[in-house]
Amino acid sequence: MKKALILVSVASMIDQFNMLNIKVLQEMGCEIHVAANFHSGSTTSNERVNSFREKLDSLGIKVHHILINRSVLSKDNIRAYKEVKSLIERERFDVVHCHSPIGGVLVRLAARKKRDKTKVIYTAHGFHFFKGSSKLSWIAYYPIEKWLSRYTDCLITINKEDYKISNTYFSAKTSEFVNGIGIDLGRFKPQTIESKMEYREKYGFREEDFILIYAGELSSRKHQDLLIQTIHLLENKVPNIRLLLAGKGTEREKYESMVERLNLHDKVLFLGYREDINNLMLSSDVAVSSSRQEGLPVNVMEAMATALPLIVTDCRGNKDLVVNNLNGYVVGINDPNAFAGAIERLYSSMDLRREFGMQSQNLIKEYSNEVVRKQIEKIYMRYI
Repeated sequence: MKKALILVSVASMIDQFNMLNIKVLQEMGCEIHVAANFHSGSTTSNERVNSFREKLDSLGIKVHHILINRSVLSKDNIRAYKEVKSLIERERFDVVHCHSPIGGVLVRLAARKKRDKTKVIYTAHGFHFFKGSSKLSWIAYYPIEKWLSRYTDCLITINKEDYKISNTYFSAKTSEFVNGIGIDLGRFKPQTIESKMEYREKYGFREEDFILIYAGELSSRKHQDLLIQTIHLLENKVPNIRLLLAGKGTEREKYESMVERLNLHDKVLFLGYREDINNLMLSSDVAVSSSRQEGLPVNVMEAMATALPLIVTDCRGNKDLVVNNLNGYVVGINDPNAFAGAIERLYSSMDLRREFGMQSQNLIKEYSNEVVRKQIEKIYMRYI
């Protein structure tokens, strides 16, 4: 029986990004191991991680807790490297599929002398260097990724910019483009008038509310302060506007203070971590993304599957999914006036919202679980 290891930094990445990969490997008859940091800082997060670990156990998957720290400079990662190396040497995997920058570094260093036996696949969910990023990002991350690419049998990228970089400058044996992590079109379904009103009533929203939704961690990278500034610009022009911010993160206190200072507490709602994003999207009018940096954003794909129009910032990943004036608007990363103008145009035209939503629904088909499953299966079959 062939043996495969999936390694990520934190356990939540398995549930978010890797269940499709696990299913494909299971169908191929592999013995599957998963390695990740299964500890979390909060009680609620630990409960979710423990529940997920039980799910993996029930599937017959062998779980390895390794204290991987997402901070590049953490001393934890020295011990994590030794544990990953020992695991690879002991289990003699046929394939190791690693994710995240730290996971990619640990695996490729640990497996570099075992490449006659163990093949390494690395999925880059968005390089930390990209068009428009700081020189420091290029200096810090680009040389490492370029050097480690020589220890990579297959480098998977999920957006056009990263694929071009990997093909042009890196020396992985093969570079592949995959349409993200897949989207469940059975869970995220096109919005209808009936479903919209049903969930508005459930969540206590009014029929006349104009609701924007952004699902993502509250962080500098996701840049929710741009949206808060935009709502401030529109509070008199669109008095019934509401912004739903679903997610937790290190910047929540800062953003809440900003909302209080601008007296927007009745217009900007902090929802925290949610497991009902599909239903929240059904209750919304427009999906937005203010991100500075993306790989291929799941929240945007989920909104497209819900047949929502979109307004997103002009960053890698966002512009892979949203075509300006086709299924939404693409605006400058630091331009609240342009964001406000795009919202006004959609607010003023239900026909335009409907047209953009229909285009989103058509475009998302290429990113479905079924399409991505075939792409991943084709890659795995080379090594298993």
